[in-house]
Amino acid sequence: MIKRYVSRLKTEFSGYNGKKFGKDLLAGITVAAVALPLALAFGVSSGADAASGLVTALLAGLIIGALSGASYQISGPTGAMSAILISLVAQYQLQGVFVACLISGIILLICGIFKLGGLVSFIPTPVITGFTSGIAVIIALGQINNLTGFTSQGETTIDKIASYFTTPQQLNLTALLIGLSVIVFMFIYPKKWNSVVPSSLVAIILATIANFIFNFDVQIVGAIPQSLFLDERLDLGAFDWSQIGNLIVPGVSIAALGLIESLLCGASAGRMKNEKLDSDIELVAQGIGNIVIPFFGGVPATAAIARTSVAIKAGGQTRLTSIIHSIVLLLSMFLLGGVMSKIPLAALAGVLIVTAIRMNETEAIKDFFGRKIKTAMFQFLITMVATVVFDLTIAILIGVIFSIFMFVLKVSEMTVGVDGIHAEAYKDNPAAQKKFEKTKVVYITGPLYFGTASKLEQKLSEISDENAETIIFSVRGVSVADLSGVRVLDDICTGLLKDNKTIYFSCVQPQVSEMFTRSGLEEKIGKDNFFWSTDKVLNFMLDA
Repeated sequence: MIKRYVSRLKTEFSGYNGKKFGKDLLAGITVAAVALPLALAFGVSSGADAASGLVTALLAGLIIGALSGASYQISGPTGAMSAILISLVAQYQLQGVFVACLISGIILLICGIFKLGGLVSFIPTPVITGFTSGIAVIIALGQINNLTGFTSQGETTIDKIASYFTTPQQLNLTALLIGLSVIVFMFIYPKKWNSVVPSSLVAIILATIANFIFNFDVQIVGAIPQSLFLDERLDLGAFDWSQIGNLIVPGVSIAALGLIESLLCGASAGRMKNEKLDSDIELVAQGIGNIVIPFFGGVPATAAIARTSVAIKAGGQTRLTSIIHSIVLLLSMFLLGGVMSKIPLAALAGVLIVTAIRMNETEAIKDFFGRKIKTAMFQFLITMVATVVFDLTIAILIGVIFSIFMFVLKVSEMTVGVDGIHAEAYKDNPAAQKKFEKTKVVYITGPLYFGTASKLEQKLSEISDENAETIIFSVRGVSVADLSGVRVLDDICTGLLKDNKTIYFSCVQPQVSEMFTRSGLEEKIGKDNFFWSTDKVLNFMLDA
């Protein structure tokens, strides 16, 4: 893996010059402009604070960006990650989050070393889309407090929403107007300007200027520390290690999200830049980053598709784009800390709500529902609801299990058709026509196993009523068979033989033939009555 990483670096920086550095510099500054408001917002929405989000973005850009499995990945705090941290902060405070982040980093590191990145390919697209939409709902609902001045209680999203109706609330109209103004501004902001200066940054700047002028009675970000080492950071000595068992599952959830987001981001961005992501190296980078970040007071990080796509579109050439973006964030932290401390939380809430809306994969969702693809629709809806009601791990698990169940039902569909021999093909051979008048071909398509055994029995029992002396079972469409399915077929054949009917089998695939042999069906029918094609059966009958 180290050799692959070194080889990628050599390829990436081959022919590197001042012109390419200029592109990296511009792209890095552009990405920092996008990342700054999001880092502050995701830090707050995770249950930590704005400084945690800023430190996370800064360190992720330096560490994960430098070690990444591709030249274009930009990592940092994300909406999906902040959504699953809210309940974790409520239960175990920030020290619990830091330990869970450390655990997730170790898991990601192990996944990279043992080349487990391919696991993400087993998650169906509608499940991932449903998960993303569920996260978007959680993010949007999580901004109600900052947007309205309401207060909520409870650990889960459902509990918090319910608390709005069970406890007295007081609306902060000023905060609501600030948040709504940011939302409207971001939607009407011209797209051509957005590529130069992101709407989120402009909205935050305008809201902050307004707050400086009018000194609104709203909650603000608060002091931005002038150090990378935050006061609240991972302290292994201060942590209550009796809680470690409770943090294993959250650690797995964070790791699973980091794996999914990072690899999907890499795959999507890789197509944009025509550069394939090395998933194993990427997971190692994500693991190392998430092991280091909590010791500085940051929250879990993962690759972010929004920032990554901005880096590519801005002309980023190498991983220096990620590093430069971190340096710009560092300078912002030291030089603009006083200004950032006055940012209204309602403005950040507005940014996050718009981000949540845009997170939804609208085209994919329209495709599922527009084409009425029922399986995809149910996969999407079930995963989305499970994400809101439960946590990431359970939601993904439910989505995958449902997908497997639907897949099994689909592939288990068996069709059984009965047809005669078309006499027109033998119009010049009266003897053949007479012989084939009482010949029926039974076409079986689908798996021959315990799940389809009863259906097969029902279909084949109708053959005994047919006025036929010869039965040809064409089973080319049967690719797999188990003992239960073969036993049903054996019973049917036994009844047909008792009625003095002649039985042939055609088109038996090798693995099915093996089961016929082991079950004794081949011996009962007679090995000479098995042919590779139905035509060969008919020729045999004519020659007999």
